[in-house]
Amino acid sequence: MGKVITAATLVKELKISHPKQRVVFTNGCFDILHVGHVRYLQEARAQGDLLVVGLNSDSSVKALKGPTRPIQNEADRAEILSALGCVDYVCLFSEETPRQLIEQILPDVLVKGGDWPVEQIVGHDIVLARGGEVKSLQFVEGRSSTSIIEKFSG
Repeated sequence: MGKVITAATLVKELKISHPKQRVVFTNGCFDILHVGHVRYLQEARAQGDLLVVGLNSDSSVKALKGPTRPIQNEADRAEILSALGCVDYVCLFSEETPRQLIEQILPDVLVKGGDWPVEQIVGHDIVLARGGEVKSLQFVEGRSSTSIIEKFSG
């Protein structure tokens, strides 16, 4: 089971407890969790030794997706994500992008879903400059929060 942790504590823990492990980072709103997220996170974890998930705070999700978007609250989303066997750490961030978090963690691998070209993934320049990898994983077809919302509102 993973931990919900602050960025500062995570940086210390990675240096002390996991200095030689390959850290994978991904991020997202995970506003309405579904099987597509689970499959994506399992694939992300397979890219290294530890998976860190940057999780948009409630205010960040509303800024990105609008104030009427239905979401689970950040505490619930963080707890569910940390309970997944493939997730080692969950870090909340309140900015629109995880750039500051990536600068602090300095992951070895940065991943996003297949709908993101590598050059548009926030933090790709940071990771590549350090000799890391940036990967756009295959999109899980038919599994998205938007499609779930459309199904229930349509």
